[in-house]
Amino acid sequence: MIDSHCHLDHEPMYSDLKNVIDRSKKIGLEKILSICTTRDSFKKIIKIVEFDSIIHGTFGIHPHEVDNDKVTVNEIINNVKSNKKIIAIGESGLDFYYNNSDKDEQILSFNKHIEASIELNVPIIVHSRNAEKETFEILEKYKSLNPKILMHCFTGSMEFANKLLSINSFFSASGIITFKNSTELQNTFKNIPTNKILIETDSPYLSPVPFRGKKNEPSFIKYTLEKLSQIKELELTATEKITNNNFNNLFNFN
Repeated sequence: MIDSHCHLDHEPMYSDLKNVIDRSKKIGLEKILSICTTRDSFKKIIKIVEFDSIIHGTFGIHPHEVDNDKVTVNEIINNVKSNKKIIAIGESGLDFYYNNSDKDEQILSFNKHIEASIELNVPIIVHSRNAEKETFEILEKYKSLNPKILMHCFTGSMEFANKLLSINSFFSASGIITFKNSTELQNTFKNIPTNKILIETDSPYLSPVPFRGKKNEPSFIKYTLEKLSQIKELELTATEKITNNNFNNLFNFN
């Protein structure tokens, strides 16, 4: 199994990293991708990726943080190049659910992250909430440059998924697919091509059933994998192999 999106720099995981990683290995996690959200977050991630061989990291500024953390394309590129275990850019994107950061600043930052990802030929981890139209319009502008796109914690409509498939996007399923009220999302993942799906925890957030409402961690990824297997009507081992291969192909581990 591979957790394609978590935040090991957040508590309660950061201060208990050894036990978190031990539990992850015990259930068979092969890789964990710890996602950056701010410049301060990146300082911790640089330390975290050296803690264990299964941990990798990213650099990026979350859309909620763009008013405080403004970055240039060159800064993004240089941070990714600074350590071979930094393998992607993000999370970046658009979040119009809250009004806690300027929309124009979000769009400007998102474009910079996409341009850096294309320059480096590494995936961009995309956060999109209440911004389907704008997210797709921005990504589609770069279609001819073949960006590597991973839609993190995808909760969008099938219509949005189909548009994103037209620009070769990948989609990450989180613990939300285990929730009883997520039948529409489950149906969307049923119809997304299997070779385009990864899994994630987004820990310490979005714990899957049976731990919903508690702090999440990478070892809980197995519950999301089990649910995805049911949705796709596949054997658990087959789903594990497919999602691992999708991650390794996207992040150039093959």
